[in-house]
Amino acid sequence: MSIKTSVIGFPRIGALRELKFAEEKYFKGEMTADELEAEAKKLRLEHWQLQKGIDFIPSNDFSLYDNLLDTAVLFNIVPERYKKLGLPPLDTYFAMARGYQGEKGDVKALAMKKWFNTNYHYIVPEFEDTAKIELCGTKPFDEFVEAKEAGINTVPALIGPFTLLKLTRFTGSKGAEDIKTALMDAYKAALAEFAVLGAEWVSLAEPYLVTDLSKEEIILFKEIYQNLLAGKKAKINIQTYFGDVRDCAEVLDNLDIDGIGLDFNEGEKSLELVKKFSKEKTIFAGVVNGKNIWKNNYEKTAALIESIKNAGFENIVVSTSCSLLHVPFTTENETKLPEKIIKYFSFAKEKLAELLELKDIFNNINNAAFNKNKALFAENRDCTDEAVQKRTAAITQEMYTRLPVFEEREKLQKAKLALPLLPTTTIGSFPQTSDVKKNRSQFKNGEIGPDEYVSFNKRKIKECMDLQEKLGLDVLVHGEFERNDMVEYFGENLNGYIFTEKAWVQSYGTRCVKPPVIWGDISRKAPITVEWSKFAASLTKKPVKGMLTGPVTILNWSFPREDISLKESALQIALAIRDEVLDLEKSGIKIIQIDEAALREKLPLRKTDRYSGYLDWAIPAFRLVHSGAAADTQIHTHMCYSEFKDIIKAIDDMDADVITFEASRSDLQLLDCLNENNFKTEVGPGVYDIHSPRVPAVEEIESALRKMLLKIDKQKLWVNPDCGLKTRGSDETVKSLENMVKAAKNIRKNI
Repeated sequence: MSIKTSVIGFPRIGALRELKFAEEKYFKGEMTADELEAEAKKLRLEHWQLQKGIDFIPSNDFSLYDNLLDTAVLFNIVPERYKKLGLPPLDTYFAMARGYQGEKGDVKALAMKKWFNTNYHYIVPEFEDTAKIELCGTKPFDEFVEAKEAGINTVPALIGPFTLLKLTRFTGSKGAEDIKTALMDAYKAALAEFAVLGAEWVSLAEPYLVTDLSKEEIILFKEIYQNLLAGKKAKINIQTYFGDVRDCAEVLDNLDIDGIGLDFNEGEKSLELVKKFSKEKTIFAGVVNGKNIWKNNYEKTAALIESIKNAGFENIVVSTSCSLLHVPFTTENETKLPEKIIKYFSFAKEKLAELLELKDIFNNINNAAFNKNKALFAENRDCTDEAVQKRTAAITQEMYTRLPVFEEREKLQKAKLALPLLPTTTIGSFPQTSDVKKNRSQFKNGEIGPDEYVSFNKRKIKECMDLQEKLGLDVLVHGEFERNDMVEYFGENLNGYIFTEKAWVQSYGTRCVKPPVIWGDISRKAPITVEWSKFAASLTKKPVKGMLTGPVTILNWSFPREDISLKESALQIALAIRDEVLDLEKSGIKIIQIDEAALREKLPLRKTDRYSGYLDWAIPAFRLVHSGAAADTQIHTHMCYSEFKDIIKAIDDMDADVITFEASRSDLQLLDCLNENNFKTEVGPGVYDIHSPRVPAVEEIESALRKMLLKIDKQKLWVNPDCGLKTRGSDETVKSLENMVKAAKNIRKNI
């Protein structure tokens, strides 16, 4: 038996975010469509060249914005409102992703949600009854040929039809059953085209198979693939990731497919299930973690592959557990971290080397690599702090409960704050303009001293406070000009964290984040936000929110340790942020927002695993942060793009006083869920989308508020954008907030 290697997907942003900067130039009119495509082609070729030596290299994993949006466009799932703009194809594509406001019209972007249990955001396809599904694009074929002409044979990768159907939003009377035949025909046409072009394999990604599936969904999946595989000419691999396929393993095995891709990193039952598959199938074994940055433990991986081999499989492909777009590009750009730390890291490029070393180890070519790796994992990283561990062990059950109960606190807070109906606020951050970034960069590089740095930030805070007063907002924020990123900033002020220079990861479109790394046990060095919040509060008579990031989000938006549990890390962080809450309160701040934007990300995709494996510690970790606050201190939290419906009761159990949600891109679908579950917490569903460059009209926001008031008690409704404003321009921010406040005041008059 000879082991082969595979990559599910590779980061498309480039080693130094070249794609991001090219697209931003295009959006500003500083680059033509041809120039953008030339830059994209250059990156694709570079990435394929890096993957040379891998046996199964993907094509069509590259995207200018999002792969699911690419798939929708490929099969003509494009709402009429975007077609009616009459824009060139590329601009129509970006209008769907970002919205459009210009001489051709004014349309919102499609909804955006988190990709399963990751921080990557996908664009939700929208199907209208009038849509005609057909193969109408050439992107995957062009990129396959592009690679072939460069001398690289690739495996074309497509989001599979079942996952596409399950993630598509149907806006009319039709549903999946009504369009499945047309969609199967379109996919058949795509598979036929790949065969004509000479593709030996085609990979169809079906991550939805790792979720809880009903009998009806399994029947739909089976029907789609029995039809799709009839007369196939290329070999087909059904690729899954982010879990295991326990609900449909037998159906998968009985399909006429040539390969099955399984995740052995997050797939709890993958090893148990794989032993039941037909031995003639090729097993694409996801054993190199595509979501974390630590080196692979070759000894454990070797034992795992040996188990698959002993089950009778001759065709085993060592693969990444998911696409590598979830990890940074390469460690080669990290010049400041010492070798004693870097040697434990493996980013996307390094994971390619790991795959090749594993292949050689299994083929008895490279025992030296195995021994070196074994020695690394035998070393002591020296990352524990006895004081932190003692404090965590001393947490009592009483520390998870805030008293008095919510209803009593609500009365006290309303009397103390004396806010109007429909109080207006923002989520926290204001635009990070070039001068703000320059000030932070100069201070970090030692070009200016702390006095100059602080003086600049105080000027910006005063400008921000003056602006909010002028706009008429009711609850103000200091603007967060001292912060680079909501997680990285806190990590820099906590013991146990380390930071990279250029380890960027795509979050959505051109938005990239640089997750910090949890290296050791975590504790707070000193108060982090108190002085900034105190200064802001001294400039106004209105309430000012203290702005913190919650423990679950700090954990989920970091690269976590693998030597201790996520629960233990979360509780360590919770104690550190709890100290900050109490210090803010002592300084006179009576509204404190503890953002949990990423609460849902590590949530197990299967409902049966949620309370036993995640929510039973994630919710208490949040409660631990604020349980020591006084009754008349109002605790807010914020949550970003996610499916909240199935965990709405758990969110209520966080026992915050106010929760702001992203809701604008999903047409306020969350409201019904809040109503059905008798949601007690005061709530601020976002009234406009900050991820789009358009400015919402007053009438548009009024319409949203009227819908909200049909389902939310007027005493419990807050008015706010759907997320922070740091990525937006100053002019559009001011205009949008002006319209938001005006809309709130107009509605207030009629209540």
